[in-house]
Amino acid sequence: MSSSESLCSEAEFGVTREGQAASIFTLKNRNGLTARITNYGGTVTSLRVPDRHGRFDNVVLGYKSLSEYESGEAFFGALIGRYCNRIAGGRFELDGVEYELARNNHPNHLHGGERGFDKMLWGASAEHTTDGASVLLTYLSEDGEEGYPGNLTADVRYTLTESDSLVIEYRASCDRATPVNFTHHGYFNLSGVPGSDVLGHDLEIDADYYTPVNPVLIPTGEIVPVAGTPLDFRSPRTIGSRIDDAYEQLQIGGGYDHNYVLNKSRQSAKGFAARVYEPVSGRIMEVHTSEPGMQFYSGNFLQDYAPRAGLCLETQHFPDSPNQPQFPSTIMRPGETFGSRTVYSFSVG
Repeated sequence: MSSSESLCSEAEFGVTREGQAASIFTLKNRNGLTARITNYGGTVTSLRVPDRHGRFDNVVLGYKSLSEYESGEAFFGALIGRYCNRIAGGRFELDGVEYELARNNHPNHLHGGERGFDKMLWGASAEHTTDGASVLLTYLSEDGEEGYPGNLTADVRYTLTESDSLVIEYRASCDRATPVNFTHHGYFNLSGVPGSDVLGHDLEIDADYYTPVNPVLIPTGEIVPVAGTPLDFRSPRTIGSRIDDAYEQLQIGGGYDHNYVLNKSRQSAKGFAARVYEPVSGRIMEVHTSEPGMQFYSGNFLQDYAPRAGLCLETQHFPDSPNQPQFPSTIMRPGETFGSRTVYSFSVG
């Protein structure tokens, strides 16, 4: 393969506990960026991008083996569904019927339950698109899975573009009304240095408001300004500059773990959400999304790594929306199609 060609290849990743063969796909563009993605959980296991000197390093956290992904609870690099983030008390009412979900984040439901999309084997095919190397993942979530109503058909496409972006496109349809809220749970550390923290990363988030949480990390229902609080990232500043402030919202989450209400005036299929800059390596990551919200998690309770060794920027609808009618709706009905697009773009400065 010449350096001017993109690549999309498939190899065996291992065998799941159920005896199913999982694959790993390598996407590479002509600039040398490489993403490795497994159809187990739709997980990005590594993402190698250059620093300002042209050195390539992995900028995402993850495990080394399939068995670790099967047993792990950190959601490293995974696709999350049917409903990302939390649903209060593991319950919601829809069309007069109350549904009970797993309370796997006591006392709440988190990231799809005991076996969400991150623990499922997806159908997969490697493809070349006009934008770059791509892998298409497909999954049928059957009626009653983890307590959710209706059969839901989901497909997710990862594309590594020739312009150095990882594009994630989500689509879904259903045969009964059901909540739908997908995200990508990547933990990023742009230093590329294993064991380092992200406190020196500069972060900008295009959000004037956020949704504060109660002591069990469920939104209170309020939408409040970030102005005058440690949650204000409208101008770039380091993550560590105020993370340990004696501020109630930070104390609840042990740091940042909050949904930001992205500014609607700039919101579109290519709406800017956030920018991260790591000054030593010079790496920059920008996030653009069609979603109305984004969870910024500073890795406060990371397992298998040191606390705050990675940061998550999870594009999403708001947490607990099925129980919060004032939030943008996450209910999809038969005949409708769910669609969402998020782009993580890389450069140096």
